[in-house]
Amino acid sequence: MSLDVPLELLNLQETSEDKVLSFEPNNFDEYLGQGEIKEKLKLYVKASKLREEQLDHLLLFGPPGLGKTTLAKVIAKELDINLKVTSAPILERSGDLVAILSNLQQREILFIDEIHRLPKNVEEILYSAMENFCVDMIIGQGAGAKSIRLPLKPFTLIGATTRTSLISGPLQTRFGIIERLDFYDAKSLAEIVIQSANFWKIKILPEAALIIGKRARGTPRIVKRILRRVRDFAQVYNFSNIDLEVVNKALDFLGIDEDGLNKLDRKVLTHIIKDFGGGPVGIETLAAMTGEDTQTLEDVCEPYLIRMGLLQKTTRGRQINPKKILFLRRKLLNEKISEQVKLF
Repeated sequence: MSLDVPLELLNLQETSEDKVLSFEPNNFDEYLGQGEIKEKLKLYVKASKLREEQLDHLLLFGPPGLGKTTLAKVIAKELDINLKVTSAPILERSGDLVAILSNLQQREILFIDEIHRLPKNVEEILYSAMENFCVDMIIGQGAGAKSIRLPLKPFTLIGATTRTSLISGPLQTRFGIIERLDFYDAKSLAEIVIQSANFWKIKILPEAALIIGKRARGTPRIVKRILRRVRDFAQVYNFSNIDLEVVNKALDFLGIDEDGLNKLDRKVLTHIIKDFGGGPVGIETLAAMTGEDTQTLEDVCEPYLIRMGLLQKTTRGRQINPKKILFLRRKLLNEKISEQVKLF
């Protein structure tokens, strides 16, 4: 028994445009970084293949942009099985998930992105599906309603999340493998730059790749985005090779400084220093002054500033780290953004 799956619930295959825009690794060796996790997954995948069983359910967590979806694709390729991809926010009804689960074939992988955002009624469907490979459904209404058990073929669920604290305990305990992806160092990001440059047939010097890696906030998604913009800059201004000079000019053009701070980061820091004496100041006030919504500041801007030790979150609001206040005053007043600072 199977149910029809609405196409909008799944992203089963890449378009040709997707393949042109980004490099997709086909195995663990081509997936750069996360060495410790890769070694573990290699072992789990090999054991699964030797037993000819489905891989245990896997939860990947960590900040956005570190390659959780890409890693799920690599696992599927290593196992030589199909991967079906969906996202928790679009699984609004329990029937949506049941339809997907009932169409999974033996040992196939279902990848659910942002799994912490599953509605409670949908999440509860996963409990028996993950443990017993079946789902219980209610047919009919009122006194005539009856419960039926729908068997499923053994499958693997890979969940990805940026917020493990929002995943319920019952769901977390049903994952046999739980791994955290960490931020990348500059050297690993430089290797990703060179790998992507080779895929796009771009000539880039290793030292130029390292500069991009240092300014990418430890995130592969960001390093690839910066490389695409540097490529645009080099092409428009007729640079045949991307060297240190080209990279530095392009990054200045993009407003990304040597610490990886962008215009929004500097705007936030400048407001806190110039208008609030270093803080504390509420997030809503910062959002109003910068013209950004609070969600953007909390999810995109603040994590990196806090990780850099520049910003602190207190019960009274956000404030500059006292140990960094003089450094930031010199930085914001003396660099090329000094003209912008005078506007505040």
